Amino acid sequence: MSDPGTREERRVNVWATPQFWWRVAIVVVVLWGLIAAERRLAYFTTQSNVIVFGYYAAALYWMVRRATTATPAPRLRGGVTVWILTTMIVSHVLLNDLANPIPGLFVEDPREQLSERALFAVHYVVPVMVLVDWVLFGPHRVVRWRDIGWWVLYPFAYGMIFLWRALALPEVPDRFPYPFLDTDELGALGSFVAMLEVLVYISVLSALVILLDRLAWWVGRRAGRGRADRVDET
Repeated sequence: MSDPGTREERRVNVWATPQFWWRVAIVVVVLWGLIAAERRLAYFTTQSNVIVFGYYAAALYWMVRRATTATPAPRLRGGVTVWILTTMIVSHVLLNDLANPIPGLFVEDPREQLSERALFAVHYVVPVMVLVDWVLFGPHRVVRWRDIGWWVLYPFAYGMIFLWRALALPEVPDRFPYPFLDTDELGALGSFVAMLEVLVYISVLSALVILLDRLAWWVGRRAGRGRADRVDET
């Protein structure tokens, strides 16, 4: 049993930590991106950003309440990271064909400029900020390879629901939120196969997220050993 005094010593002033303020920045940016332009819940972009907002808002509360820089539910955090990165990759690769998004930030019309900047925030800025948080701040080596299975469940459920929706409700708005769900163009079977291909890519992305976690842990461990060695030499 650990000593209560030892546990108390581990409590930190989270308001003075980079983890806390970086996560505050994530919450502010994602909230601005969601409200600065029209967002439809049918889109995975909107859903994944809402999840990021909910998770990191809860994480900030957890950090203050527990006086810790660690985040709650680290395996869920891995899933949140994968889902928001999926938003960025699908948007940039599948929807925009690798087009440079920067020129859209400087269009002349103020309303269009605001919309483009909000889109840039939810598609690029938020995913990169979440990835930086994942790599720089622990805890590391908590997620397992088997977690990939349930990280893919949410995108799979999303795809299946919208395939059913497209077939059963042909008059519904936003019937085909993404081209690979277009049953009119691909057919039901073609859309299902295309969705499975996307899930394979998400599985690969999940593996890369875990590898980054392991690399961050290894680099941190090496850096810690280096500091210890320098102390011993003095």
